[in-house]
Amino acid sequence: MSENKIPGLPEIKFNKNGYEIRSDILGLAEKLVIEEYKAKLLGWEVSQKKDGDGKIVTTVSAPEFPGLDKVLETAQKMYDFVNQNPKK
Repeated sequence: MSENKIPGLPEIKFNKNGYEIRSDILGLAEKLVIEEYKAKLLGWEVSQKKDGDGKIVTTVSAPEFPGLDKVLETAQKMYDFVNQNPKK
């Protein structure tokens, strides 16, 4: 244990710089996009059925895996929200 810490008191954290904030937002956007993809994939898997011949019949197309562009687009929307002027 550090000599400067008093047990039971919360640790003081300093503000993050712009790079750290953008990195955190990018990570959140990636998680959000992947979770959305997983939900769509699960819905697609559930929608598959077998016909009388035992062949799989899919009525819904499989979701497209989100690439970097989708993650960056989502991150930009989140970053714009964080930076918006509250007086608007």
